[in-house]
Amino acid sequence: MQTITVTELKQRLDAGENIRLLDVRESYENAEFNIGGPLIPLGKIQAMQIEDLEDLKEEEIIIYCRSGNRSGISAMVLDQLGFTNTKNLTGGMLAWQEKFK
Repeated sequence: MQTITVTELKQRLDAGENIRLLDVRESYENAEFNIGGPLIPLGKIQAMQIEDLEDLKEEEIIIYCRSGNRSGISAMVLDQLGFTNTKNLTGGMLAWQEKFK
């Protein structure tokens, strides 16, 4: 697992890069604010319910949550399952909203 800052991610999104995002928060958090990633909560990842991600094992996936803790756990689990390029968004949506809203 690597990390990426909200500033780095925003620059890449603004540049039009096709980035695979993954939101591992709960549905109510996703409904309040989201930067575009599909929602697969941490509990599903821990239970290995990741069918929607299987084709992405070699792709860069930037994982985010509220503060960076759950996304860090999710990245470690995915790494153990054979994913090769996971990145944890440091500070999560709290940092994003503080910097860009």
